[in-house]
Amino acid sequence: VIGHPKYQESKRIAIFLSMPDEIQTEEIIKDIFKQGKECFIPRYKPHSNHMDMLKLSSAEDISSLSLTSWNILQPSDDDSAREEALAGGGLDLIFMPGLGFDKKGNRLGRGKGYYDTYLERCMKHPSGKPYTIALAFREQICESVPVAEKDVQVDEVLYEDC
Repeated sequence: VIGHPKYQESKRIAIFLSMPDEIQTEEIIKDIFKQGKECFIPRYKPHSNHMDMLKLSSAEDISSLSLTSWNILQPSDDDSAREEALAGGGLDLIFMPGLGFDKKGNRLGRGKGYYDTYLERCMKHPSGKPYTIALAFREQICESVPVAEKDVQVDEVLYEDC
């Protein structure tokens, strides 16, 4: 990931905070700050498909985040001090989680459509749609995954031995 050309050229990067069954992103987050890039993480709004990408001030900032009912760390609902990526300069790159992927860039998420809805919002931003990279285990690569009309394909799926 760290040697990837899209990562190297990106300044504003959104990345998920890993759940135990996902590719661990902690080292990538540390590198984002080490390289002087800006780091944004998701804040999911419960009972909706709305998500914002809020800016982290440092890798250590993660320890100040709240744990949701889904066991995900994220900025609290009343945290209005953080920049939302689309309120500023948009994003260059989004690293995406998922349950399954195919080699055509189709992604099976957790069923709420958070990333698809967010990418629709990105397309309306002056900076346009960011490049998207899904991070996966080899076992998550399928022949095909079911897709709906609103599903947005990822630009690239990175996994071991790809």
